Amino acid sequence: MTIRILKKLALISIITFPLFSLGDLAKDLLLASDRRRGGMAEGIQWETQVDTIEEGETTTRSFKVRAQDNDAVVDALTPARNKGEIYLFNDRNMWFFKPTLKKPVVISPRQKLTGQAANGDIASTRYARDYNPTLEKTDTVNGEKVHVLLLKAKTNNLTYDQIRYYVQDKTKLAIKAEFLTLQGKPFKIGELKYDNSITIKGEKIPFVSELKITDAKFAQNQSVIRYKDPKIASFPKSIFSVNNLSR
Repeated sequence: MTIRILKKLALISIITFPLFSLGDLAKDLLLASDRRRGGMAEGIQWETQVDTIEEGETTTRSFKVRAQDNDAVVDALTPARNKGEIYLFNDRNMWFFKPTLKKPVVISPRQKLTGQAANGDIASTRYARDYNPTLEKTDTVNGEKVHVLLLKAKTNNLTYDQIRYYVQDKTKLAIKAEFLTLQGKPFKIGELKYDNSITIKGEKIPFVSELKITDAKFAQNQSVIRYKDPKIASFPKSIFSVNNLSR
């Protein structure tokens, strides 16, 4: 009886140990890939241009993004009619303000910003904080080892409920994202490029330069988010306060 129990315990330890290792791997991949998309404790800023093609019509919007840790403030730059609009991200909460409003209003990161881009797509990425990851499989894409993660939202006020996320093993760069419905079907596809770089404490790391988001059913409808001139910076906490938006 004792030998039989010991064998069962040994089998259980063999089966469960890799699961803990894979869970740690998924979390580590998310943390590393977040840093390459602005999700970091250090302050960082960049400018973003969003070019959208929707039902044959092309529009362009641009923003200035300043982010630090769990906060971000996004100022609309163009077109002229949107100048003065501000999007504020505090942890998982989001506010919107423009000069014609008396005070900021709460908005959803899921709300459409332009074309295929949602409000939440224009700020820094904090997937390691916002989603529970599991490793679905490891594959090879264009000769590179890639880990495929399934991300499930921790709360219902995030930009997406589920994401299938493709992260390169060697570089820790996220190269593709399938944004999924609650039923697990892709409704938007994101493809990422990293032609920018930033230096943090003497370490030069790649930084996202483009995110192309395409409608999964109508590929002609897409938004391309381009990231320009990223740089490490420091900001006063006051710029991330909702109480200061209307002043």
